[in-house]
Amino acid sequence: MAKRTKSKALDTEFTMFDVVYEDGSRTSNRRVLTSLLGGLDGDEPARTAIMEQDQVISEKSGKPPLAIATLVRSSKSGAEPDARKDDRKKRSA
Repeated sequence: MAKRTKSKALDTEFTMFDVVYEDGSRTSNRRVLTSLLGGLDGDEPARTAIMEQDQVISEKSGKPPLAIATLVRSSKSGAEPDARKDDRKKRSA
């Protein structure tokens, strides 16, 4: 019987970013290739990649792309659900 191999984790292939636009709207978990990041530019190539993604989206939707105000790496989502559960327990008690 052949041994099943696991696929690569997305964390090694992509880095997730939260984007806040100048109008105040926000998108979470925008994927950018990890190979684009690092070096002297740091996360700045992610801004270019996300702007290219936004351009494609705007062409399909017919709406102009929004200007990016801030760009931050997404935090690990594994810790957030536990904190929410704890808050719910405290409120009900």
